[in-house]
Amino acid sequence: MITGAQIRMARGYAKLSVKDLADASGVASSTIKRMEAADGVPASSGANLDKVLRALEEQGIQFLDDGDIAGGPGVAMRMSEV
Repeated sequence: MITGAQIRMARGYAKLSVKDLADASGVASSTIKRMEAADGVPASSGANLDKVLRALEEQGIQFLDDGDIAGGPGVAMRMSEV
């Protein structure tokens, strides 16, 4: 699962506003704001988290878990997108 911090990082990296991500994912802006404010995995439906994840992945974002990098979860741009 993705964390609130990862959603914030990914949205910034992809240069998307909250509204842009809401439009791309079909999830309400207020829900995205709540997700981003969460410490750890947001208390949101799995379906909404999946929609946000997929919308960000379509922008070229790759989600990294604890095992991928030192220091915890993160995000990166897929090499083909750089």
